[in-house]
Amino acid sequence: MTSEKNKTAVVAFFEAMNNADVGAIIDAYHDDGYVWTMGETLISGKYSKKQIEAAAGGIFAAFPKGIHFRILGMVAEGDQVAVEATSSGEHASGRMYDNHYHFLFTFRDGKLLELKEFMDTEKVTEVLCEGQRPQ
Repeated sequence: MTSEKNKTAVVAFFEAMNNADVGAIIDAYHDDGYVWTMGETLISGKYSKKQIEAAAGGIFAAFPKGIHFRILGMVAEGDQVAVEATSSGEHASGRMYDNHYHFLFTFRDGKLLELKEFMDTEKVTEVLCEGQRPQ
């Protein structure tokens, strides 16, 4: 897959996120695909496609009015696309969740093999984890 096709796939992935389209999100992943959320939060870790599928609905339930991602910039080379993005949405708690990200997408056979997610982990802990930290 070319760099431009990979960038198009990334845009489609974020459109699916913005539309809470769980089916399209899961379909974007390679069978061996996974997401790796960096940091030391309750949601940090490496999650397989099956785990993503099981949890995706809950992610969107945490944002009943939706969460919106905005791509600020992308750089692509070979099978990888680096993305700078922001998100904004009202959490189920009523608190606003606004975060800044760097994502690294790696593709294989036109599907998402690895998604590394870097973000403000303090914001994750404060809003998404309601101040709770891992033991």
